[in-house]
Amino acid sequence: MLITLIRSIILYILVLIVMRLMGKREIGQLQPFELAIAIMIADLATIPMSDIGIPIINGIIPILGLLVMHLLISYINLKSMKIRGLICGKPSILIYRGRIDENVMRKERLTINELQERLRANNVNSISEVEYAILETSGQISVVEKPEKRNLKPEDFNLKPEYEGITYDLVVDGVVMYDNLKILNKDYNWLKEELNKYNLKPENTLIATIDGKNEFFCQEKNTKKGKD
Repeated sequence: MLITLIRSIILYILVLIVMRLMGKREIGQLQPFELAIAIMIADLATIPMSDIGIPIINGIIPILGLLVMHLLISYINLKSMKIRGLICGKPSILIYRGRIDENVMRKERLTINELQERLRANNVNSISEVEYAILETSGQISVVEKPEKRNLKPEDFNLKPEYEGITYDLVVDGVVMYDNLKILNKDYNWLKEELNKYNLKPENTLIATIDGKNEFFCQEKNTKKGKD
């Protein structure tokens, strides 16, 4: 039992490292070759994990081999558009200038109902609102709505919104984010002074953030334990 546990932990860590090295794509954004490698890695890991009679190295070597294959194919994809087209395929235009291309729909084996479902996932209620719908190589559908159906933007009114930037965490659950303070050219003493305005200390702070407009936000930790 202990041996099985140790083997499982080793393989889990290995698979975790390999998947991390493969990149940060979501499952729905994987290219076909990436999805195939991910499935094969999962299968290879389960065999030595469940059968202690099989040397663990028999699972480790194929997994590392697949990682090398993934990195190699990814490199080739970056260097050659022709090979990229062969491996990953090309986007298909399902709706062109407001009209559904039935030939492309048949080629991609998509029904009208499936198309409508994908459009609703893009917050589009009707095909009549779509100017272009493109089936990407990842299997996702990108939608370009007709001009009169698009949401208005500030530039439509000749307005220029203020720069917002991004929000940085300064304290999370009582832990000071020193790396973020460094990025902002701030220090611990500055943070203490800001929190002191709200009668807080870093260790008693649930969350403290600052956004691109230098607006500071914080909330005290709830130190009272709830009763059942």
